[in-house]
Amino acid sequence: MLTGTENPRRYWSDLKRKMKTEGAVEVYEKMVQLKMTAPDGKKRLTDVADTEQPQGFAASQQIARRGGRVAGIARQTLEAETGKPVITSQNAADFRQLVTNIVEDAAALPEQRKRAADKKDK
Repeated sequence: MLTGTENPRRYWSDLKRKMKTEGAVEVYEKMVQLKMTAPDGKKRLTDVADTEQPQGFAASQQIARRGGRVAGIARQTLEAETGKPVITSQNAADFRQLVTNIVEDAAALPEQRKRAADKKDK
């Protein structure tokens, strides 16, 4: 767990509040929720920060590579701390489903943003 807390939602609400006091704008528009499969098999909303807005394929590729390096370091650290491999044949199949879920959720983001904007206008 990234936050070291049992309640990640509290982490995000605290972070959003802190960012606002530091003058951040569009805090809520930049942090969205994706449905991710939890260990119990149920889909749960998970907060995701949208901090980068690349222009073009090359910029997107750089961001993706940077994210891959961060994920690789996180995997290596977790494996070193637990003594267990992160990547197994079982979680590779789960990962395939996770990617499918992320793609489907990402496709729904424009509609979610439109609904949020419509709510604001009311």
